Amino acid sequence: MSNVEQTWDLESIFPGGSSSQELQKHIETVRTKISALREQVEALTADLDVEQLKTLVHDMQDVQMNLGQCSAFVGCLMAQNVRDDKAKLLQGDLGQISASLAGVFTAIDHIFVSIPEKNWQSFLDDEELKELHFSLNERRNVAKTKMSPELEALVTDLEVDGYHAWSHLYYTIVGEMSIDMELDGRPQTLSMGQAANLLSNPDPKVREEVFQKYERAWAEKAELFASTLNHLAGFRINLYKNRGWDDVLSEPLQRNRMERATLDAMWTAVQGGKAHLVKFLERKAELLGLDQVAWYDLRAPVGDAGKEIPFAEAQTFVVDQFRKFSPEIADFTQKALDKRWVEAENRAGKRPGAFCTSLPLSKESRVFMTYSGTLDSLGTLAHELGHAYHGYVLKDAPLFLRRYAMNVAETASTFGELLVVDGAIGAATSPEEKLGILEDKIGRSVSFFMDIHSRFLFETRFYDARKKGLVSSAQLSEFMTEAQKDAFLGSLKVYHPHFWASKLHFYSTGVPFYNFPYTFGYLFSAGVYARARAEGRGFAQSYARLLADTARMTVEDLAKKHLGVDLTKPDFWEAAVKLATDDVEEFLQLAQK
Repeated sequence: MSNVEQTWDLESIFPGGSSSQELQKHIETVRTKISALREQVEALTADLDVEQLKTLVHDMQDVQMNLGQCSAFVGCLMAQNVRDDKAKLLQGDLGQISASLAGVFTAIDHIFVSIPEKNWQSFLDDEELKELHFSLNERRNVAKTKMSPELEALVTDLEVDGYHAWSHLYYTIVGEMSIDMELDGRPQTLSMGQAANLLSNPDPKVREEVFQKYERAWAEKAELFASTLNHLAGFRINLYKNRGWDDVLSEPLQRNRMERATLDAMWTAVQGGKAHLVKFLERKAELLGLDQVAWYDLRAPVGDAGKEIPFAEAQTFVVDQFRKFSPEIADFTQKALDKRWVEAENRAGKRPGAFCTSLPLSKESRVFMTYSGTLDSLGTLAHELGHAYHGYVLKDAPLFLRRYAMNVAETASTFGELLVVDGAIGAATSPEEKLGILEDKIGRSVSFFMDIHSRFLFETRFYDARKKGLVSSAQLSEFMTEAQKDAFLGSLKVYHPHFWASKLHFYSTGVPFYNFPYTFGYLFSAGVYARARAEGRGFAQSYARLLADTARMTVEDLAKKHLGVDLTKPDFWEAAVKLATDDVEEFLQLAQK
């Protein structure tokens, strides 16, 4: 593969970065569109006709696409350089604009609610609106559960400086943090993202040292993070109380278009499979020459999987594995790489983590990560490119039908990851290499079944406590440690007390309970992947159709339609968990040889 660039192309979106004049013009266009939409809404009443509704729906999607284009771009600027002060100001401006649009949408939702049921159903029978019925009904039904339009508009205005600002503060603090380490005989200053990557280093001394410094760095800022988390949660709790939402899971479940019974069935199945993962962790400890695995050993490589994979080789491998399943996915991925949609360079000043963002107007995606040359990093590349393919499948759909929930968002990403990891297992040239790759794959199950579960338990307990008052940083660390012990069945020697401070997902205002959707996506994708293996290449079109439906129905209906399964029952989840436990059995057999 000729193209080995590790930085992305943002110039083709808006040239000039955070100083882009085109971006400024686009932002002004968005402001104008919002003003026009507001005037349009103010002139409407509940007795609007179908033509007025169609115009309204069209304009709602248009302004959202335009705002989404510049918001995604600025998000990329912030990620690639956390010290880009101009980007921070742009982010603040867009926050105000988003709040303004949300206020208009609140007024629209009120109009939707005010339309008599008979008229509403008649409108949705219109040829242009028929395919949007799920999305429009969803908006209307959610609006019925909220406060008056005036109060919801006030909330939206207050969120800018009283809710989202806490999230922005978190990113600001993290962006200023660093760790000093001596690596390869020379001192280095590492960003928190770079430091986190070292937790998969083959050298146990490096892992332990970086973890101790990593944990200490978060502890030093613990009071700031505790204040941030408390106020963010406090805002959310008070809002829920005023809306009459008793359960903090009401919003996350609604956003993920899933039932509580589905969530409970999933966690029950996961809990049932954990004993196998404990066996895996015990054997991993033996292979690493340890009496017991610590938190900082969870990503430590075993076997020969710890060799460095150059980025060019990683690109080629991902495309090749995707091609075995679907030429369409492979061709798309090759195009994304050639057009430099991926930011992967390992450098200081980047935000930690990885993501894929969609540019709704240009119908493109951008992938952000910090590539470290490990198998884990290769999996992340495949994961995020899977997200990009999902966006590609939906690129020509109306915007309302591109808005899939986070739990099914992880379907395509995890599917891509599984293709690559299983491809790596198949390509292994020795038992040691196969063992190492299999260990990495099972490590993902450990993450989704145990780590993610610990986050869910932590947040559940934290919110229960927060309803009674502020929670101290020491108590937050206690909650975190206890949640990790419970989720890992007490199988670790050392835990990560300040994980609550280090994990940006806890500070996200865009996604409440930013945890269980990952496990859902992982297991749901595993079920889809099992179906793909059973049906072969012929499943590729069925897979694309499933992805195309992800924003058109609830997850329960999606699974029923495309897989013929009931997600509220344990059967599907137990079968998906068994795929992971089967991997453990294979690993244990290999590890005995």
